[in-house]
Amino acid sequence: MERVALSAGHKGIPLAWIDVERDDRSAVLAASGQELVPVLEHDGAVVVDSTEIMRYLERIQPEPPLWPADAARAAELDVFLDWFNRLWKAWPNQIEAELVDHEEADDERIAPLSAELGSALDVFERLLGRREYLWGDFSASDCAAFPFVKYAAIPPEPDDDELFHQILAEHQPLGDDHPRLREWIERVDALPRA
Repeated sequence: MERVALSAGHKGIPLAWIDVERDDRSAVLAASGQELVPVLEHDGAVVVDSTEIMRYLERIQPEPPLWPADAARAAELDVFLDWFNRLWKAWPNQIEAELVDHEEADDERIAPLSAELGSALDVFERLLGRREYLWGDFSASDCAAFPFVKYAAIPPEPDDDELFHQILAEHQPLGDDHPRLREWIERVDALPRA
């Protein structure tokens, strides 16, 4: 949901949020035919998936942009989003599955997944070389990555009992060798949200 909040905040689009209980997604199912959040309802359209909602917001209000105007750069951003959504997010999801699905977690299974998350911090650090945001200007890449990568520098709130957030904080060791990434997290954290 933070992806959508950052995107809409960047574009100055006000949103009315409706929170749903994790254990009762009947309203989401009724609205969208599936149980995953977020879901956007706007002018008769129902849009599911945070990345698709970002694309929808870009279509209805192109300025300020979330994708570069240059078609090649926009395609590169789409490749990044695909990498992040399908590969990067798989690592913490697999760690969570290992911890939840087994009585005793297999450290040998978790270690390489944790290493991948740590290595990805180097990728983000390099992307931020001499620029403030992952794609130069603030973009969908920042909206997509921030809600997850932020836990490298911002620990979960004390009352946050979400295992996934704990995994993100534990398995992304942000040391002194990622100064640009730390500054990016602070910069994006200060941006407005809808």
